[in-house]
Amino acid sequence: MSTTAITWKMAPTRTLDVAGTPFAYRVLGPRGGVPVVFLHHLHAILDEWDPRTVDGIAAARHVITFDNRGIGGTGGKVPLTVEAMADDAAAFIRALGHEQVDLLGFSLGGGVAQSVLLRHPQLVRRAILAGTGPAGAGGLEKMPLIAGGAYLKALLTLRNPKHFLFFPRTPAGKAAATDYMARLKERTADRDKRVSLQARVAQLRAIVTAGGQAPYDLSIISQPVLVANGDHDVMVASAHSEDLARRIPGAHLIMYPDSGHGGVFQYHEQFVPSVLEFLAAGDEAA
Repeated sequence: MSTTAITWKMAPTRTLDVAGTPFAYRVLGPRGGVPVVFLHHLHAILDEWDPRTVDGIAAARHVITFDNRGIGGTGGKVPLTVEAMADDAAAFIRALGHEQVDLLGFSLGGGVAQSVLLRHPQLVRRAILAGTGPAGAGGLEKMPLIAGGAYLKALLTLRNPKHFLFFPRTPAGKAAATDYMARLKERTADRDKRVSLQARVAQLRAIVTAGGQAPYDLSIISQPVLVANGDHDVMVASAHSEDLARRIPGAHLIMYPDSGHGGVFQYHEQFVPSVLEFLAAGDEAA
């Protein structure tokens, strides 16, 4: 197994052609073993992964992050369903030459990960679902209003909307938001392209559709799953994450106190070791 000392701050952006569409991605960490593929959140590009989370996991695992169709540096248009996003993610993974991966899906990415588990089960060994809930859970029709309110507050306060969407407005939450936003600025070169208006609208439509559709039968998921969230999530109700863990056989739930949608970033010092321990258990089982 070869290793590399490269960090998220310096990881080069690469491009892979997938059936005629260029997919932008970055890799880091030791090669060999089952890679961890990151699936990111609403309106997010490569640069919006928390460096502490990526570097922490890449210290022990082969990590792959990418922009799905129509996002950032990847071509095409964002699909209007989570299921189509899952198929695109599976196509990208296979185009890289991987027959099996671990998934780490955050928020919308957690919904995509669930769909990959159900539609392409042979592709996934283990999955971490963070800041997310099951399809058909309800409440997601409010997402455009929630996001719009946060963008308005951000405009009035000259802050990033994630201050209001990811973290509670408590002293601990505000401090975590400030630290998180500072970390996102650490990468200064080879930055990703911004999310287009079409992509923003399409992702919101896909989320609303997922919230109103018939629930997935999560009882058929056989892979080990770790579910994590903050206990005061204003984007995806924390109760939905609890419900998600109950509906997946054997799933383990972590709920971080005094935190919100970005609880796994606020508690990255606890989340990263939990992820590495969870993934290492798969190595031992193999």
